[in-house]
Amino acid sequence: MVIKQRSGLSELDTPAAVSVVSGQALRSNTAQVNLSEALGSVPGLQIQNRQNYAQDLQLSVRGFGSRSMYGVRGVRVYVDGIPATMPDGQGQTSNIDINSIDKVEVLRGPYSALYGNASGGVVNIDTETGSQPTTLSAGTYYGSYGSWRNSVKASGSTGDGTHAGDVNYTISGSRFTTRGFRDHSGTQKNLGNGKLGVRLDDVSTLTLMFNSVSVDANDPGGLTRSEWKDAPRQSPRGDTFNTRKSLDQTQVGLRYQRDMSENDKLTLTTWHGERHTTQYQSIPVAVQTRSPAYPGGVIVLERKYSGVDTRWKHDDQIGSVPFSITGGLDYETMTERRQGFQNFVTENGSTMLGEKGDLRRNEKNVMWNLDPYLQTSWNLTPKWTLDAGMRYSTVSFDSTDYYVTTGNGDDSGSKRYHKLLPMGSLNYAVTDAWNVYFSAGRGFETPTINELSYRSISGNETGLNLGLKPSTSDTFELGSKTRVGYGLLTAALFQTNTDNELVVAQSSNGRSVYKNAGKTRRRGLELGLDQQFAENWQMKMAWTLLDATYRNETCDDSGSCTPSGNRLPGIARNMGYASLGWVPEEGWHAGAEIRYMSSIQANDENDAKAPSYTVTSLNSGYRFNWDKWSLDTFARVDNLFDKQYVGSVIVNEGNGRYYEPAPGRNYGIGATLTYTFM
Repeated sequence: MVIKQRSGLSELDTPAAVSVVSGQALRSNTAQVNLSEALGSVPGLQIQNRQNYAQDLQLSVRGFGSRSMYGVRGVRVYVDGIPATMPDGQGQTSNIDINSIDKVEVLRGPYSALYGNASGGVVNIDTETGSQPTTLSAGTYYGSYGSWRNSVKASGSTGDGTHAGDVNYTISGSRFTTRGFRDHSGTQKNLGNGKLGVRLDDVSTLTLMFNSVSVDANDPGGLTRSEWKDAPRQSPRGDTFNTRKSLDQTQVGLRYQRDMSENDKLTLTTWHGERHTTQYQSIPVAVQTRSPAYPGGVIVLERKYSGVDTRWKHDDQIGSVPFSITGGLDYETMTERRQGFQNFVTENGSTMLGEKGDLRRNEKNVMWNLDPYLQTSWNLTPKWTLDAGMRYSTVSFDSTDYYVTTGNGDDSGSKRYHKLLPMGSLNYAVTDAWNVYFSAGRGFETPTINELSYRSISGNETGLNLGLKPSTSDTFELGSKTRVGYGLLTAALFQTNTDNELVVAQSSNGRSVYKNAGKTRRRGLELGLDQQFAENWQMKMAWTLLDATYRNETCDDSGSCTPSGNRLPGIARNMGYASLGWVPEEGWHAGAEIRYMSSIQANDENDAKAPSYTVTSLNSGYRFNWDKWSLDTFARVDNLFDKQYVGSVIVNEGNGRYYEPAPGRNYGIGATLTYTFM
């Protein structure tokens, strides 16, 4: 679980707002390309497909992460205990293989000392562990806009996992291609994931995990409001500058687990990975050549990252009071070589856009974190449970500038941040099926290396933006969880006060400058229901009310001020979700879902916003079972009533290109064929 890692999370008993979604639910009647397809039932989670695979999904929890220009901020993401979030807090979801997910756990709020450098919470993903009998499966999906996804998976074991030499394995691979809903948004993505485990002896196991992803994606960019209204599929600057992004990432991890005694367990997880990224941006030639300090319009990144997490868990009892203590040390490091080039070349007096030109930036960035942590849980009485913990987080940045020319001095620099992060919760079991709890915790977010990169849009101020401070958030939550038949009803009331909130000061011409906004406040209510009834019927409902505002007036160096009381951009005040499905093990199955998103402010001034929308989806299919074979087929239609709406916004985009349109009515069909070795 998130509190007791990899031991199986209980949504009812965990004294914090947490939701668990099974891998089967993620794969049922979906394209299996994006996490956004099936996580709408999680309260407090705002996850949106930007229709732009060059920028990844837009994911935020309780409003944390909404400012991210790309990737995931403010939320820690883990896959099989390996962080998909770098030491500086920047994460991504492109390497997550839905085809092999066992479950996704979403912890909302900073209530675990086992994870650091995030205020919104944790998304923890476990992939399938192979078991008997061995299965082979192949899946395919075809949808609107020329979208294809083909996948294969093998899973099994040579024993039941209890004897020395027993081996389990899960290997999965997929390929996805699409022309894209918008112009200049074609993508191809290859993804592989594997997990191989071996029982070394009676008390220890060793698990090897590997993952590889390759993406080549065009970048359609944002639109102004008039562009969105006139032609939402257009990409005027994408076509002109041939904006695009390519990335290749490979990583390997090793986890060793040993029962040191009946009460003590050691877990050692280590990993190493490399990520190569090249991105072409839509920056006018005049802007790039205006200042010798401007870094150009092509970004080339080469990253090597690694880490080790050593964890000890002790279970014991003092008198009649059982307790557990988990302590450990987490060390993560990343070395980045960042280069910038002009996104044009000039030959024979002619300028060709979208081509890598002269070098304009060359630096080496090194970052690491070292975090000791301790967390404990006490069953004080049959009714009362107390959890407490702390983590001391140290995050270090160091940058060495190798591009020093006339008008562009040495921009080297370093920065180090420290923070003690306590948490605690008290749970009361009213009945065996009803728990109420109160939790409090502190979250911590440092600026990412990307947020430190620029001090101004114009490039006149060079060097890292080392004046940025980390943000600190204190969250208090009161919650209730109740078993209702075969379902779970949850409610959480929370407030988060943040000092030095990191926000976008301005985003223009492919670069974003950040500032500390002083004080902000998030308060809200989350309701969730996951109910199964009449054997084969399943209903899910979620509602989120989130009021996220500035608590004081915030001004930047230009004198522009954001008034106290303005809403934080990128965050919906209300989100609603409901689905109903008929889900028998074989024969016909069908489902319907509806999603509501209230309006989203696009900038700090609150004078531009994406309108609210409601969309509906339907799906139906048939599952055939023949002895060792099974075939599951489905068809679906999304945005049934062809609503024209904005799927996501680019916060504080300096040219007013805030809007990333979502597709109208679209269709898909798919099938999965499975053979089981009996």
